[in-house]
Amino acid sequence: MTKRDFLCLANLSLDEARHVLSLAATLKAAPKGSHADELRGRAVAIVMEKASTRTRVSFEVGVAQLGGYPVVLSTQGSQLARGEPVFDTARVLSRYCDAIVYRTSETARLREMARAPVPVVNALSDDGHPVQVLCDLFTIEEALARRGDGRKLSELTVAWVGDGSSNMARSFVEAAGLFGFALRIAAPDGYRPPSDEVAAARGRVSLHVRPEDALRGAGAVNTDVWTSMGQESENEARLRAFAGWTVDESMLRAAEPDAFVLHCLPAHRGEEIDDETIEGPRSVVWDQAENRLHVQKALLCFLLGV
Repeated sequence: MTKRDFLCLANLSLDEARHVLSLAATLKAAPKGSHADELRGRAVAIVMEKASTRTRVSFEVGVAQLGGYPVVLSTQGSQLARGEPVFDTARVLSRYCDAIVYRTSETARLREMARAPVPVVNALSDDGHPVQVLCDLFTIEEALARRGDGRKLSELTVAWVGDGSSNMARSFVEAAGLFGFALRIAAPDGYRPPSDEVAAARGRVSLHVRPEDALRGAGAVNTDVWTSMGQESENEARLRAFAGWTVDESMLRAAEPDAFVLHCLPAHRGEEIDDETIEGPRSVVWDQAENRLHVQKALLCFLLGV
């Protein structure tokens, strides 16, 4: 089988992405233990260079539920902490493991890991968080179906409020081009996605300077922390730039009355989102967190051809 990586959403065709989401729904609906043979006898390395709760646990548990062996490594728990080249680590891991899940900072490091002869999954990098966004789209479609809403994802407007230059926002830009939904990004100057990535989305992405303009008529509203890992020195400047941009009931009046609210977590409650909203009836945040497990299981099955 030809090696397949998942470094960004563009590594999948629309049909392939749809296949992964369909398989995720099947896996989620199945009784526990009924898919325990898919990865039997296989090992998956899960390399975490950045702190993680949902990514690490969902991949580790997912591999185990599929009958495989999750091997979790942190930087400090491996020779990466002593300066071993990423490609050397990649080659060694590929001798033991059938796939590598890699959470890192620099995209250059991700590309080095992807030189391994086994599938490599981007579990977060500075330029994108594709596993999270694939899960978010699954969550939106699931919520639409549960509500009895007959619309397809491609008929929905999704609003992003906050840092439009973040890895999450940039993967959403890519997703809009692939899945064909309208994405409106509200972000201050200096916090917008790269113009070439917006252009590549083929007219599906619009940029706005006021959150209310992005939310007008939106069926789903997404946000994330204003200061991501590695940006702590910018925190004060970011708090000033995003002052008044908290997703709350007042802001949501511009969206559809029953618009879904998403947040990939962890949340800084009172900054990018308030308590009432993240805990309120519009929120699908906790389904979104759970769905990391099911979507990533489906993705691994696809990449490993099982």
